[in-house]
Amino acid sequence: MAAMLPIVEFLRSKKVPKVAAVIITYVSIVCILILLVLPLIPFIYNQIESLISGFPKYLNKSANVLGVKLDPHAMQTYFNAQLDLLSKSALDVTSKIFGGIFSGITIFIVSFYLLMYNDVFKKFIAKMFHKEHHARVLRTVGLVNDKLGAWLQGQMLLCLAIGSISWLALTALGIPYAFPLAMIAGILEAIPTLGPILAAIPAAIVALTISPQMALVVAATYWLIQMLENQLLVPKIMQRAVGLNPVIVIIGVTIGANLMGAVGALLSIPFISLLIVIYKSLEVAKTED
Repeated sequence: MAAMLPIVEFLRSKKVPKVAAVIITYVSIVCILILLVLPLIPFIYNQIESLISGFPKYLNKSANVLGVKLDPHAMQTYFNAQLDLLSKSALDVTSKIFGGIFSGITIFIVSFYLLMYNDVFKKFIAKMFHKEHHARVLRTVGLVNDKLGAWLQGQMLLCLAIGSISWLALTALGIPYAFPLAMIAGILEAIPTLGPILAAIPAAIVALTISPQMALVVAATYWLIQMLENQLLVPKIMQRAVGLNPVIVIIGVTIGANLMGAVGALLSIPFISLLIVIYKSLEVAKTED
């Protein structure tokens, strides 16, 4: 809701009715996603299918290089089952990746109503405070919406950036299945700290079938991408999105990861933004008093 709110408010500033502004925003986003994703579905599906069907072979070759013996029959049986699952229902696989169709529809409906009744929702929160503070509370809630929306937009940009950089790097190195491996990197980017490590494992296994040296090169490439992400992309993108100093971003993510793991690292930036907005509002209130 917070990510789409600026578009809705822009349309309302142009005298577009609220219902029409919300519907136009939703329809536009869905159309953009369809135009961007739909033409790539056959290619992505074939690439993922080929990767799953060929992964036992890559895994077995990699194990042989390392001197580890695996059961090829057991591996093939497992991956064939996964391939059958993918072949039976691509929609079911997609729903599992994104948390399920029901969850997606629920988020869609709840976000729609939050956009429709955003003003009512803010007034409801304001009524919890004394009348003389209503205007300040409304401004604070508006700032919180802005920060949360900017954070989500920044997170999506990070996923797109990491996926694109990984695809370019793997393609330049001549690694098979560069596109689905890069997609894995982009999706797992949403999981701080642990995500990039998990994304590097299948890429390193595929590279190991070429040579141990190539596996080391791919591992080093993913490490460099992670360093670029941690030291440059995350601080800069999040600084532009939520206005936080890069040092605060790094420290906040580190503390969040130590306290609550991946979830803490993911939610640390919006939580810090929320605290800063509330703190500034209280400081303004003290000054005015």
